[in-house]
Amino acid sequence: MECKPKHMSAFALYQNAAAELALNEKKRPLKVSPKKKKLKENGVATAKPNKSVVIKKKPKKLVKTVIKGEPLERVPQAKPCEDHEEGTSLNAVLADLARVNNSRDRASKLFQWLIHPVPAEDFFRDTWEKKPLLIPRQNPDYYNGLFSTAEFDRILREDDVQYGVNLDVTSYTNGKRNTHNPPGRALPFSVWDFYSSGCSLRMLNPQAFSSRVWNFLSILQEQFGSMAGANVYLTPPGTQGFAPHYDDIEAFVVQLEGKKHWRVYNPRSLEDVLPVTSSPNFSQSEIGSPVLEVVLEAGDLLYFPRGFIHQGDCLPNSHSLHVTVSSFQRNSWGDLLAKLVPAALGVAMEEDVEYRQGLPLDYLTYMGVQNSDKEDPRREKFLSRMGGLMNKLAGYAPVDAAVDEKAKEFLHDCLPPALTPEEQASSVQGSSTRWGNGRPLNVGARINSKTRVQLIRAGCARLCSDGEVIQLYYTTDNSRVYHKEELKSFEIKTEYADAVEFLIHAYPKFVSVQSIPCDSAAEKIALAELLFEKGIIRTAEPL
Repeated sequence: MECKPKHMSAFALYQNAAAELALNEKKRPLKVSPKKKKLKENGVATAKPNKSVVIKKKPKKLVKTVIKGEPLERVPQAKPCEDHEEGTSLNAVLADLARVNNSRDRASKLFQWLIHPVPAEDFFRDTWEKKPLLIPRQNPDYYNGLFSTAEFDRILREDDVQYGVNLDVTSYTNGKRNTHNPPGRALPFSVWDFYSSGCSLRMLNPQAFSSRVWNFLSILQEQFGSMAGANVYLTPPGTQGFAPHYDDIEAFVVQLEGKKHWRVYNPRSLEDVLPVTSSPNFSQSEIGSPVLEVVLEAGDLLYFPRGFIHQGDCLPNSHSLHVTVSSFQRNSWGDLLAKLVPAALGVAMEEDVEYRQGLPLDYLTYMGVQNSDKEDPRREKFLSRMGGLMNKLAGYAPVDAAVDEKAKEFLHDCLPPALTPEEQASSVQGSSTRWGNGRPLNVGARINSKTRVQLIRAGCARLCSDGEVIQLYYTTDNSRVYHKEELKSFEIKTEYADAVEFLIHAYPKFVSVQSIPCDSAAEKIALAELLFEKGIIRTAEPL
């Protein structure tokens, strides 16, 4: 397939984007899949009607532009990042971050380097969840060291990469997307044959095989308070591997090698703005004209929010390798409310008799879709009662408990901490205990009351309670493979709860074991040893 990008500067494209989009809206019809009508009376949304009931629905207006018609200008290169200059390599950045004691500060500094020269504060205020952003750099070495085709080949040769699990082989020709995964292990013999035949390669979890990607993502996840994931895409010259679609994640496309021609399109309707699920594949006729069209070169970055349709194809004379860093999947207010509302209703029904009172005997005769057009005073009374119960429900909402449920999901999603050499040496993972001379050696080192300790990461552990049992959930035993292990936790004695909270809130300071609020010196040491053995805390100096 021959790719034919427009020979127009990015600046000119941006200036014309709004005009082209407005013209296109007049020409193309909006295709909206038929959906059932959501009833909303007096501010109360009722359940969707049965699928067998056909209800007419007016199509929602096309989202004219999430960027409000403003031309997208090239990012000014005159705004330097506070922490790292433009030429700072990833190796140097990670070396500098290893000396930062606070993992939240590490995450902030690494993200700032990722989107340099745009200040992070400006990005989250003006761009995040709102519009695409292009950062051209004219520096092909900017992201060197994150991943490469040589690393891709090494992983295929040395690791157990499985088709369909770790690697997808795809193509997109004549408007049709195909997946060509055979069963079994993906070995170089077949993988590179697919690539030579014009197929794209997508590695689904590079952090499981690449220590550099693991380190990068394990730091970034604290910036978002949500899992940071990645996919690597290797595309042959003159081909396209995927159909136009939108995703349910915030995407940062990091161009590592070669070039790729990208087209990004506004959400087609209000229903597609910040969607909760990814889209099916679209045809070209369904998506109209792009609001951003650019050829990414090595060192460039492209960001687009969830819901923005996108497609990328390679130029005839260059391959492309990029990694898409993603985050914020299922991390909306609605996702939190999905946990909160059922819990609030459970509390309300237990504590308030009004929620347990029976429905009117005849409510089926005047409520429901078949009765929705009736003018009946009983409907108004029913809806008023329902609205009052819904408003009252907020008072029973266990918000902190619902947030803890979201936090547990995040901790399960998290990558384990990628430790710096200093952290390794002062944690259980760096213990010098070993077998030698026919017996265990160096097993006598112990924590004492004067030992100073610190959480290994700001967000590596969280106390939660179901009202009866207090559990400490933690990430340090997680796998680098997404959800390969169950969520890790253990029960904390009630008398230890304040002590664990003390350690969590003390971060990033080191505190002495004797300062931990437990009843006795023995209990302080016992708790510190337990947390140390789980990898949750480290010591100021190696034991």
